[in-house]
Amino acid sequence: MITNPIGVISLSKREILRFFTVATQTIFPPLMSSVLFMLVFGVAIGQRIDLSASGLTYLQFIVPGLMAMHLISSSYENTSSSLFIARWHNHIQEVLLSPLSYFEMVLGLLAGGVTRGVIVCIGVYLVSFVFQPLPILHVFLLLYFMAMISVIFSCAGMIGALWAEDFNMLSMWSVYVVTPLIFLGGVFHPISALPPVLQVFSKFNPICYLVQGMRYSVTGVSDVSIGLSALFAFILAGGFFFFTVHLFRIGYKLRT
Repeated sequence: MITNPIGVISLSKREILRFFTVATQTIFPPLMSSVLFMLVFGVAIGQRIDLSASGLTYLQFIVPGLMAMHLISSSYENTSSSLFIARWHNHIQEVLLSPLSYFEMVLGLLAGGVTRGVIVCIGVYLVSFVFQPLPILHVFLLLYFMAMISVIFSCAGMIGALWAEDFNMLSMWSVYVVTPLIFLGGVFHPISALPPVLQVFSKFNPICYLVQGMRYSVTGVSDVSIGLSALFAFILAGGFFFFTVHLFRIGYKLRT
């Protein structure tokens, strides 16, 4: 329940302006890396990969995966860096002393991660037109997955920022958990192309279902049930959001 909409909007504006003022570090790098991925994997190597059974070229196959990958990383990085720096410099106290409920605090911080993630995701899709046009088959389903994924990893970023005691700890989750799960989640390959053992592992990889949801939304092709992916995304988003609110409510590593 939002009782202070002006406060939530103000906090949201601060978070959005924070990453816009350093767009050369927050917006353009993932777009540049996407261009390189598409050029090297999609154009150079992709011509040698046969995905005719799915009716897609390799470039068309990886574009939704790249959209999901950068949506995840941008959402996570935005909230993790914002909240950790606020803790590090102790100006998180200004937010904690404001007339905002813990629900509203999380909502305001979440806005920055969701906005940055969605902007980068759309940007990746737009730059793909430089190489090959790719129409979106299920627009509303794509918007749904974009919203769910950005909420999940924006909240994950806040959880990581609360847990971390220094900058090394802050990067641990991203380097050792999030990134490996992304690359094993079907961004660059169909699940059926993996060895049997890794195919089983992929079924327990939560990011696999999110990537497949994005791919189905754009291309209509998925290695898993789209209904299961949509339900899983909704449960994860709700669980991560309310767990983050709970951490704020109990003051986990905030009241020092």
